[in-house]
Amino acid sequence: MKKKVFGRKLGRSRPAREALFASLSRAMFLNGSIVTTRAKAKAVQGDLERLVSLARKNELSSQRKIMAYLDNSKDAFSALIYKVAPIFASRTSGFTRLISLPRRKGDNSQMVRMEWTEKIAEDKKKEKGKDVKNVSTKSKRS
Repeated sequence: MKKKVFGRKLGRSRPAREALFASLSRAMFLNGSIVTTRAKAKAVQGDLERLVSLARKNELSSQRKIMAYLDNSKDAFSALIYKVAPIFASRTSGFTRLISLPRRKGDNSQMVRMEWTEKIAEDKKKEKGKDVKNVSTKSKRS
């Protein structure tokens, strides 16, 4: 008889499982999508939904909970607060989706790509503008 057993263990101890979930969450916030096994994606999906809901509240207590979950990763925290949460302001749930991929060749595990349901705009550094400035200064000297 199983009592008070919940969640997926994934063959790991509790600290290793927490570190895995935090790592997958950080990668999702920074990259916008991750490719992992179906079991890991389904295990972390609820945590991602909860973190986005906390970020939408934008309260000090919720920010502290997010930072604690993400192991004080400032990059992932700022990506969640400033990029992801504003896009899902009108949505109450269903922030992620799983897209099935072909099975992994080594162990035949079912692979999925987890991504956001809305398009997240990425801020690219404008290197072309720097090159244009350098070219224009060279042409002025000539």
